[in-house]
Amino acid sequence: MSHNALALALSIAVFSATPAFAQDHVHGHDHAAGSVAAEATDAAMAVDAFHAALKAGDTAAALTFLAPDVMIFEEGGAERSRDEYASYHLRSDAAFAAASEATVARRSGWADGDIAWITSEGRTTGQFNGRAIDRLTTETMVLKRHADGWRIHHIHWSSRAPS
Repeated sequence: MSHNALALALSIAVFSATPAFAQDHVHGHDHAAGSVAAEATDAAMAVDAFHAALKAGDTAAALTFLAPDVMIFEEGGAERSRDEYASYHLRSDAAFAAASEATVARRSGWADGDIAWITSEGRTTGQFNGRAIDRLTTETMVLKRHADGWRIHHIHWSSRAPS
């Protein structure tokens, strides 16, 4: 599994998705402390739905939340489109998400017109590919409101071992 895949799996559900085994990110999905502005609530729900689809292994549904030109940054790497992500790390991120538990310790969100950003901090634990997982995670998602709902245009995942 790729470094990003481990990272994504680490991040699933606030909180999901990623490529290589050496790269980790969190996508939790239990709501926790933080403040999401009222105008960003629907964008935060789209982030949660993306992570839930990954955790459920529904990669087709997960892709519907990504804009075609999404940019995904993780552990110094980049995927520059929904198609590129689907070709490389989507499946491994879904597998990681299914095998791990991600929780969100803090989430904030803001919106300005049709643009929103949702930031999450959390922890991902579990077992993946015979390895114990315990990662502190951060996630930033930038979304844009489209006629049919919010779409993710940028994701930045990062994680580290607890101190």
